[in-house]
Amino acid sequence: MSSKPLTNGTSEETLPSSSLPPIVGINFGNSYASIAVFTKEGLAECIANEDGERQIACAISFQGEEIYIGNQATHQLVKNSKNTITGFRNLLGKKFSEIPQSQSSKSAPVIQHPNIPDEPAYKVAVLQPAPAPLPQSTHNSSFNTPAASHAPTPRSEPVPAERILTVSEVTTLFIASLVESAENFLGKKVQGAVLTVPPSFSDSQKDALEKAATAAGVRVLQLLDEAAAAAVTSTSDIWAAELPHDRTQLIVDLGCSSLSLTLLSIRAGLAFVLASSETTEVSGLQIDDILIKFFAADFTKKTKTPLTVCPSSGVADERTEARLRLAIEHTKRTISASSGAATCSVESLKDGLDYTGAINRMRFDLLVRSVYASAAAAVSSLLVAAGIDAHLVDEIVYVGGAGCLPGLEDALLSSVSFREDVGTPFARGTVVGGGVGDPTTVLARGCAVQGALVAGIPEDEAHAELRKAYERSTEVNGVRATSKTVGVLVPGAGPDVDAALGGVWVPVVYNETALPARRAVRFDVELAEDAKKVALEVWEVTESIRVEKVLEAVPVEDDEDEEEPEEVEVRHREVKKDACFGVVLLDAKLGIQTKGKGKDAGKWFTTVEVQFIVESSGALKVDVKELGEGGATGSLTVAAPGS
Repeated sequence: MSSKPLTNGTSEETLPSSSLPPIVGINFGNSYASIAVFTKEGLAECIANEDGERQIACAISFQGEEIYIGNQATHQLVKNSKNTITGFRNLLGKKFSEIPQSQSSKSAPVIQHPNIPDEPAYKVAVLQPAPAPLPQSTHNSSFNTPAASHAPTPRSEPVPAERILTVSEVTTLFIASLVESAENFLGKKVQGAVLTVPPSFSDSQKDALEKAATAAGVRVLQLLDEAAAAAVTSTSDIWAAELPHDRTQLIVDLGCSSLSLTLLSIRAGLAFVLASSETTEVSGLQIDDILIKFFAADFTKKTKTPLTVCPSSGVADERTEARLRLAIEHTKRTISASSGAATCSVESLKDGLDYTGAINRMRFDLLVRSVYASAAAAVSSLLVAAGIDAHLVDEIVYVGGAGCLPGLEDALLSSVSFREDVGTPFARGTVVGGGVGDPTTVLARGCAVQGALVAGIPEDEAHAELRKAYERSTEVNGVRATSKTVGVLVPGAGPDVDAALGGVWVPVVYNETALPARRAVRFDVELAEDAKKVALEVWEVTESIRVEKVLEAVPVEDDEDEEEPEEVEVRHREVKKDACFGVVLLDAKLGIQTKGKGKDAGKWFTTVEVQFIVESSGALKVDVKELGEGGATGSLTVAAPGS
């Protein structure tokens, strides 16, 4: 599989706010957007717009002479849906003939632009200001006529008109409002921005997004894949302080319109794509539809008033459905934050009847379990396609509003054979209260960090190649990665020795590490008293999972019949030697004898540092040195395969 590295993880703590230019990160989703900037403490954080919204609805509504953007626009879906535009991001850069005409008409419909061939557009009704009245006539005015009146002419009323906007123009209006919010927060003009793009975006769509942002007055530093933005955030020190530097990470992005999965190998902060998938068969919109149907049925049960919503055929109560759709956003957020019941309240839902319903987390999870099950099945399919056992996944990262639902994690952990100690934001407690693991802020914060990195590259000839690495390119990135783990085996015997390997195994460069790579490890080696020599074997190994079926003991009470033991699967990590590249021998010069009465008393030890350098071609160079002045050194060079 052809793959590529995403980006280097960088600690937010290493970016002092005093030296940072006003750069913002924008997560531009199809339903919601968010903005992140660096605070005075030097941390990337999501900010709220003028209406106090951190999750800003991607919606624009035209009401008379007014233009509403964000959550204010979504409220217009109830009575002004034909002049309210939503879901425009996914249409950006597409031709009108490429857009399915069967899409929902809950907002302003997409039309063919009357003047631009095959260009999608929106037609909305607006009020244009009437022309200003003629200036008041004076005696010295050249506009004096015999019939001129000296009384001021009253201003005419606004004139109803139709306005045609392309998808690009709508995007420009929306991005301009995001940048304005950031500038109001920073108190200075934004000098650049990094924006997210979904994995499904084509080059033409990326071009359209960049042009729309530029038209909004934004200098686009980089268009960052959503998985890359998540990787930047999850490899920062503030996130990964208690996680291993080398780990396999699964990113689960359950958005409004699709489910995106990305499997990454994180190696010393560098992310490498192992596999990815995207499906529109699973989405957060399905969760919304299930909730709307549940509360609609509850309303009918309580009031005896029929209510039709989300129909597969027929006519729905569109305004009623729009009211419910707005209300359940609060319901979902309450379910995410609390294990108690969440309410759904709507004034004058239908026929002047108010409605208040409630749902607890258990009932909620039962209702949407089909969505959770589909997400778990998609994860299992991705792991099978990548040839990676779920037991080898070290961390799960959630992205998007639906990723805040604890039931999603419960379903994944119970349906997919992850380890019990797999790291998640919920397990670490970093989701509650908008913490560092908050799925709704992960992408924007990653863009802000990436923007600071790009903006910090000097504009000189010496850094031209580095700047070019961040530019968009249509060329296929042919970065290679190791397929197996390479390390050293210290032969010997004892309690710490792996009997199957015949020594103590020390991995240095893990599998799926992007090349070129440089890694170094330090460890103590026991020396023989008569011959103080160090022998290190350089091996390439295969790491796998061995599945063992065992009978699990079932506790039996004295007064109950004995139950038969249940057969369960137990997974074990297994390392098998594949190829020996050679041996490095050292005559130790700095051995130290251990004192005391412990198990190692009287034994001789020395500390060595082993450095592996793997070139892009696959050539390997091993340098070994005994730490300390005058210590012994040794090396080994292994040619690249096929050379």
